[in-house]
Amino acid sequence: MDGSSNVAELLGPSRFVNRELSWVRFAERVIELSEDKQLPLLERIKFLAIFSSGLDEFFQVRVAGLKDRLAASVRSKSSDGMSTREQLKALRALLNPLLERVGIVYRSQILPELKDHGVEILNFGDLGEDDRQRMVQVFNNRIFPVLTPLAVDPAHPFPYISNLTLSLVVVVTDPISKESRIARVKVPPILPRFVPLDDSTRFVTLESIIGAHLDRLFPEMEIGHHFSFRVTRNADLSLEEEEADDLLELVEIELRRRRFGRAVRVEISQGAPAWIKEVIIDELRLHRDDVYEVDFPLDLSGLWAVYDIDIPEISGPHFSPVTPVELVESTASRRVNVFDVLSSQDILLHHPYESFSTTVENFIEAAAVDPSVLAIKQTLYRTSGDSRIMAALIRAAEAGKQVAVLVELKARFDEQANISWAKRLEEAGVHVVYGLMGLKTHIKAALVIRAEEQGSRIYCHLGTGNYNSKTARAYEDLGLLTSNPEIGRDLAEVFNLLTGFSRPGQYQKMILAPAFLRSRLIELIDEQAEREDAGRIIIKVNNLTDPAIIDALYAASGRGVKIDIIARGICCLRPLVPGLSDNIIVKSIVGRYLEHSRVFAFGGTKENPVRIWVGSADLMERNLDRRIEAIFPIEAELDKARILDILRLNLDDDMFSWSMDSSGFYARMETKVGISVQDRLCELATEEARRTQSSSIETIF
Repeated sequence: MDGSSNVAELLGPSRFVNRELSWVRFAERVIELSEDKQLPLLERIKFLAIFSSGLDEFFQVRVAGLKDRLAASVRSKSSDGMSTREQLKALRALLNPLLERVGIVYRSQILPELKDHGVEILNFGDLGEDDRQRMVQVFNNRIFPVLTPLAVDPAHPFPYISNLTLSLVVVVTDPISKESRIARVKVPPILPRFVPLDDSTRFVTLESIIGAHLDRLFPEMEIGHHFSFRVTRNADLSLEEEEADDLLELVEIELRRRRFGRAVRVEISQGAPAWIKEVIIDELRLHRDDVYEVDFPLDLSGLWAVYDIDIPEISGPHFSPVTPVELVESTASRRVNVFDVLSSQDILLHHPYESFSTTVENFIEAAAVDPSVLAIKQTLYRTSGDSRIMAALIRAAEAGKQVAVLVELKARFDEQANISWAKRLEEAGVHVVYGLMGLKTHIKAALVIRAEEQGSRIYCHLGTGNYNSKTARAYEDLGLLTSNPEIGRDLAEVFNLLTGFSRPGQYQKMILAPAFLRSRLIELIDEQAEREDAGRIIIKVNNLTDPAIIDALYAASGRGVKIDIIARGICCLRPLVPGLSDNIIVKSIVGRYLEHSRVFAFGGTKENPVRIWVGSADLMERNLDRRIEAIFPIEAELDKARILDILRLNLDDDMFSWSMDSSGFYARMETKVGISVQDRLCELATEEARRTQSSSIETIF
């Protein structure tokens, strides 16, 4: 038994960081960027919106799960040894200071700095007379018709409050009987959260407009105080797939049930009297610790409307994704045939630096119209509403090609959109399947079968990101376009597994979860451990929580292997613990783009040549045990060198990086050299595009 194993036994559960608390520390890094005055103002606003949306999802899923465990008296503890009650208590202790920071940055920094640039977020009471009159017209024409006041009294029970809906609670008094009641007014989610004034650089909060016109909703009544509040409910689907005859129908039923999920949080504007809070708590069957009072507008995800303002001096730098040189047209009249290119080489893609549109979307569109293409197969986890890929698949099916699409109906918060796409695809004649029972299909893959002179040939796209043109402009992801026959055969077998009836097998190139991925990654880690201090591991993921993987990394560290973990979000591994993880460094990069690619690199010397896998899987129990995931090898030497350069830039980043200490806390790294991996990759992509453009001009003339 090596030394690290002894230390692990001594530390026990404390060798792990709590998963939920680790997420909150990620949220803290996002808030820190909203406070960073070195960043463009609209970028800081974006980070407030991201924090708000992320916190909503965290409560709907993670906190809701903890509350379910508490209600069911589940006594098992988390991997770090905390009970459910301890976790909930610790979360509240961390979240309250974070919300105070959000209030301070919003009131003291964001609002004043916006005003300096002619942008204002106002309440109705802040408006001058002319603006008030315009907002009165907006209220009369657009807001008032969709409002429904709901009284609370013996004849009107406390109304159902739907998930994440903003509401006003209003004290209303009858002037004759002097009897006071409370009422609820739902703030319609179909209306903009921040209503623009005519100049489109000033906004008025929707709830303040409604609050100023409550007399219209309760005529002849005396209007007392009113306060904004918002309820968060358990939004995790509970599916009994084994008992379902039709998964699509089951998911549709569960989506309707989601609206009635158990309440897990109430946000309320600061200053609400205790008796009103007690009414809300009692009616929603919550605890006082489930109430969060804030002194800023509820639901700051509405700030995306402000972020979209076109004011160059407060916007982030503009970057246009480039097309890889292999796919650039050499003359104005000649279009590149992607299949001709892929027949002789792979193309490694790095989004958003390289265009999703001119690569992945064009690949599927080319397959849809190419008369030699016989079949297209693709997975769909999340996509955009205006998806060119889905339109191309529909055209391909209508043209008589065999098209099969695996639609993951259980992709959290995208279920309804995926149901809609599934129905549209089926109507067009696409073979639509929903994956394997009990497992989410998270693999990102497309397969094209083309008839050629030598016989049928398979062309593939594999990636780390979703087939979503919108997120491809904001998420950092890697992908591979290839006609490698071994990968093609592997992927064909994977689709047979997903659409047919078979068991997962050992593939030549790809490694799949849940059958093999954890065990194979541990083998790769152990192989480096055998090399002791000549070993080398670099892992880049969104989240690292799996205890078995973490213990394997601890053991490798104990043998002298140098290990770098780049984990954007949650990390349950403790680095730099003497005797346990002395050789492990953990850093997080949070910047302009969402770091989303997953890369696993082992080795890196002449005697220990580097092997690199890329794929869809984070190192979490859910990904390794309850999802269909895949990683695939990068084998071309130039592509491996490129990924190593990307990883080195990640490790060298000292502008948007946080380092983790042995206790699980993060500190922003001191900027010494001034390297931003994202800025540098934008620069490199732009330089390459200019060189390619110059080369094309020389070819033409």
